[in-house]
Amino acid sequence: MQLTSVMALKPPIEAGEEGIDKVLRAVRTHLNMDVAFVSRFREKDRVFTHVDARGVAPLKPGDVLPLEAGYCKKVVDGVLPELIPDTAKVPLAMAIPETRALPIGAHLSVPVRLTGGRIYGTLCCFSNRADTSLGERDLGMLKVFAELIADRIEDEQRLKDERLRKHRIICAALATAQPNVVYQPIVDLRQGEICGWESLSRFTTEPRRSPDLWFQEAAEAGLGLEMELRAVEKALDGLEQLPAHHYLSVNCSPALFLSRRLPMVLAGYDPRRLVLELTEHSVVSDYGALDDAIGPLRSAGLRLAIDDAGAGYASMRHILQLRPDIIKLDMALTKGIESDSQRRAMASALIAFARETGSSVVAEGVESMADLVTLRRLGADKVQGYLTGRPMPLVLASHWQVPRMPELADPPAV
Repeated sequence: MQLTSVMALKPPIEAGEEGIDKVLRAVRTHLNMDVAFVSRFREKDRVFTHVDARGVAPLKPGDVLPLEAGYCKKVVDGVLPELIPDTAKVPLAMAIPETRALPIGAHLSVPVRLTGGRIYGTLCCFSNRADTSLGERDLGMLKVFAELIADRIEDEQRLKDERLRKHRIICAALATAQPNVVYQPIVDLRQGEICGWESLSRFTTEPRRSPDLWFQEAAEAGLGLEMELRAVEKALDGLEQLPAHHYLSVNCSPALFLSRRLPMVLAGYDPRRLVLELTEHSVVSDYGALDDAIGPLRSAGLRLAIDDAGAGYASMRHILQLRPDIIKLDMALTKGIESDSQRRAMASALIAFARETGSSVVAEGVESMADLVTLRRLGADKVQGYLTGRPMPLVLASHWQVPRMPELADPPAV
């Protein structure tokens, strides 16, 4: 057979494709055949999308044959029967070159029909030797499996269509210079003054939704790093307009930490003024690799923060594995802490842990003076929230002053 390969054009394996491979293995082993495959018909040829074989396969996924070569198109056109227990008894089958070349002694093939009756291609099995035990029951079973494969193919196509839709939306957002960046002040509780800013992303294009959903969809579309890097770059653009004694904190995923692109983006900026935040929701599969990637940046003076501490188990793993410079208490823990003994106990434990390990603590989501005073009394170093300043554009951040708070003028009660 003269085969060409299109593997270079084949997209990454999707979950649906892996499911088809499992179905194909089940078909082949149940029928005790040597080779099973799914082929997709195109205008002038057919491509083998999935192949399962006993031993060395005579073809592989991505191989291509002319549409008229072999058995498949002839079966669909009704020229050859779907069930051939012994090819030696079918003269037309014996006239096909592959019958002797492979050889093919027994052959079953049925169309794979998609919704609406459109033929995608075929599901085929063959053995090197004749098998006269094959009958209509086996053919019926193969048709059931073909329906199952058709369902998987359509599910797979829906996933690809959805990924393409998301890709277009994210590309359109990036083309309009999204995301926009705003800055929220971080206030030192001992000084009562701003010591830093967290950069936050905002999106003004359609569809209207929260930033975390934008970044999630960007990752699903394969553009997660591009979206994150855009946010980091735009945040860094404002660093020089912020007071020189203030630091800037930016959010980074493990994938961005592990990429080679982050150090290049950060180059030229004073690392002592930068904090990189890893959120509780970030999935870390290899802490060793992540620690190695962050190490050179931290050695240069950049600090690492773990965000959303107290929101779940993952944040505690991040803290124990990565030994951050800053621990940020999640707003789910700090909001209403003044009147909640359990929240106070948890926050107190995290603050004591931070003190023992040399980390500082930033309490997020602080919206009331009562909560601020409580957190200060518990030993939190800094606060961030609507009470001290909402996220704002750079033009406001560069001149922002913390509202006067008499409670910050006195030392915290011990």
